Amino acid sequence: MSRRTPFDAAIEAELTALKEAGTYKQLKPIDSPMDAAVSMQGREDVLVLSSNNYLGLANHPEVIQAGKEALDHYGAGTASVRFICGTFTVHAALERALAELHYTEAAITYPSCWQANTGVIPALVSEGDAIVADALNHASLIDGCRMAKATRYIYQHADMDDLKAKLEAAKDARRILVITDGVFSMEGDLAPLPEIVSLCREYHAALYVDDCHGVGAVGEHGRGTAEFFGLEGEIDMISGTLGKALGGAAGGYLASSQAVCDYLHQVSRPQLFSNALPATVAASALKAVEILQREPERVARLREVTAKLRDGLQALGYAPLDGDSAIVPIIIGETADAIAMSQRLFEQGIFITGFGFPVVPEGTARLRIQASAALSDAQIERALAAFAAVA
Repeated sequence: MSRRTPFDAAIEAELTALKEAGTYKQLKPIDSPMDAAVSMQGREDVLVLSSNNYLGLANHPEVIQAGKEALDHYGAGTASVRFICGTFTVHAALERALAELHYTEAAITYPSCWQANTGVIPALVSEGDAIVADALNHASLIDGCRMAKATRYIYQHADMDDLKAKLEAAKDARRILVITDGVFSMEGDLAPLPEIVSLCREYHAALYVDDCHGVGAVGEHGRGTAEFFGLEGEIDMISGTLGKALGGAAGGYLASSQAVCDYLHQVSRPQLFSNALPATVAASALKAVEILQREPERVARLREVTAKLRDGLQALGYAPLDGDSAIVPIIIGETADAIAMSQRLFEQGIFITGFGFPVVPEGTARLRIQASAALSDAQIERALAAFAAVA
């Protein structure tokens, strides 16, 4: 047993404070594949309303089989970074498929989208450049911006007048990079891309859109926020994840021009110093992209499920935030209250996470439903009955 130090004692005191405040986060072990219903903490048939498994592909037999075949063919991994020991052909195939999905020239994969965002942004802008970012961007974008040596400007969430003012302030920079989520994960709303694209062109700025919650979930064919607004091929850089709708395992990517992707292979630190995405994950994600393109009915079903959940909650007296994504947030208020309500729902057999500070601002703690095409109508009714019971 390791010795207990004053450092440990200080950390334990902070953990105790979290528990006393009712904001301590509990991990709930799952003993089954991720799906609409799982086995969790010894309970069978727990409905999952907080997974990013938007298209129900995390447990799809073809996705699983593709990963198994890749394990047999490629082994466990490259055991190094791509430029040192070579890159698997499945990585190249996946990157071609992602570029095609986003109407870009090329794509580059990373072990996670967090690594993509924190590895791409500092590589593309530096001293003399400017970053103009939405105030409610994902934490990975925030960290990527902080790591860059560029001057940072933050505009109020989706406020185009403020974005224009910040672009005006940054207009003398060598390069300007406007950065926004496509779908804001805690609000469920979409960035006003048509107006942002127009302003970027006016000020000769490049546009970087993180579409982790849009790909597979937004747009008629699930190609993301750009498709929703009819702007495919008009976005300079799109980052996305393979860990949500596209298989649900891990991995991230950037889809952009051939020049940008080539440059990132040369200078992006996660590319230079981190092992490549495991071939099993790459193959499963490649299969997920194939299924997305051949089965658009999954996206249609996701929209239907989202509408049923939103309408049902409103009928019960809840006031979920509006939005065009598959995210349905319910504002509770205090963090402890959101966590307590989450626990009461779990006792009803419904798993949904309560989010509070620092994930969202103080006083805006919430339950965030993330719809899945895998949910049946009967499961939706069961979930709504649980919300009625705890209301």
